[in-house]
Amino acid sequence: MFRDKAIETIDRASLDKLQLLQLKTTFTTALKTRFYEHRFRKTPIKSADDIHSLRDLEKIPFTTKDDLRACYPDGLLSVEKSRVVRLHTSSGTTGMPTVIYHTQADLDNWTELVCRGLTACGVTSCDVFQNMMTYGLFTGGLGLHYGAERLGALVIPAGAGNTQRQLQLMKDFRTTALHATPNYMLHIMLKLDEFNCSLDELSVKKVFLGAEPYTENTRKKIESFYQIEAYNCYGLSELNGPGVAMECVHKTDPHIWEDSYLVEIIDPETGQVLKDGEEGELVLTTLKREATPLLRYRTRDLTRIHTEPCPCGRTHRRIARITGRSDDMLIINGVNVFPSQIEEVLMKRPEVGTNYQIVVDQHESLDRLTIKVELYAKLFEGDIKDLERLRDAMKHDMRSTLLVGARVELHEPGSLPVSEGKAKRVVDLRKEV
Repeated sequence: MFRDKAIETIDRASLDKLQLLQLKTTFTTALKTRFYEHRFRKTPIKSADDIHSLRDLEKIPFTTKDDLRACYPDGLLSVEKSRVVRLHTSSGTTGMPTVIYHTQADLDNWTELVCRGLTACGVTSCDVFQNMMTYGLFTGGLGLHYGAERLGALVIPAGAGNTQRQLQLMKDFRTTALHATPNYMLHIMLKLDEFNCSLDELSVKKVFLGAEPYTENTRKKIESFYQIEAYNCYGLSELNGPGVAMECVHKTDPHIWEDSYLVEIIDPETGQVLKDGEEGELVLTTLKREATPLLRYRTRDLTRIHTEPCPCGRTHRRIARITGRSDDMLIINGVNVFPSQIEEVLMKRPEVGTNYQIVVDQHESLDRLTIKVELYAKLFEGDIKDLERLRDAMKHDMRSTLLVGARVELHEPGSLPVSEGKAKRVVDLRKEV
């Protein structure tokens, strides 16, 4: 199914022409902000007339999250405040927040992109869409809410948390589609028996997962347990929020909507633009945003661009699953480790439950990595030697994958801290010393 087949299946040459035209418009809009007006006094490109091809994008300096923080509260606003109808701030950061303003046209475009993604995954006006993401300044709740609503689906704005009520809503209103963090979907698995709910009582057919990195094994665990389809939804608040890229029914990774975003992959160390297929940091330029245009925004998310076509027929390129972030990488005694690598190892084992925690501290001047993982309760009823063998096997798997040793602690279900929103998986105690 298509929301707008003409634009979703546009040929590459026509898309390139459209992007160049929109880039020129975006550049002109960006010059109306205090930040970009000052920045482009010292660059070779000073007006849209200096942009002759998409290759000229590389002459434009990157924009970073630090730039957005320095512009707080309105250094990146390009329209009169009387035209602004909403603002959002980034979630999960410390210190000065980042602020993104939206005109009504910005919100309409964002909603259409979400509609496009939901339609690609088979959502229709017949669905009951239960949104279990946080509402408010965080973009996760409202982004999918308005997209599903515009499609004509019945939207339940449940918000995050309160698992007992979530399950009751699913049963009472026969919810068919969910929007949640992968961590929360795993958490609900543990609570079904506690709240006397069986899967037979639920009508859920699909779930949209986002807001935190997760592995393919985590997706498979959710799909297998609930017997539903799980779709990857990518976004970040600086680029609107959820809906920047979404999978289709083929689940061959998310299509990034290139009529609204220019996509680059760069070497995070050198800033050099990489070829399609090479892994690096995702950089995005907005092409339709009025209130807060962003040029070459460094997302810090590590991915690559798929070069092969998708069976669905959409011509917008796809980005591979995010493997980590260039700024949340852990360095353990000189070895680079991403939390997603650890999750990949854990979720391959059927004995592993739904929660884990990564703790990094120092012992005798060396970094020490400890992985605390919950197992299913029945495993603690058997021979202690079986648990020891499992722990040793997991330690071996970790060393083989991470190339660094890790302590593994096995815990009973419910013994580790639980987050009903975006999961906090890593505790780095080295920063507290």
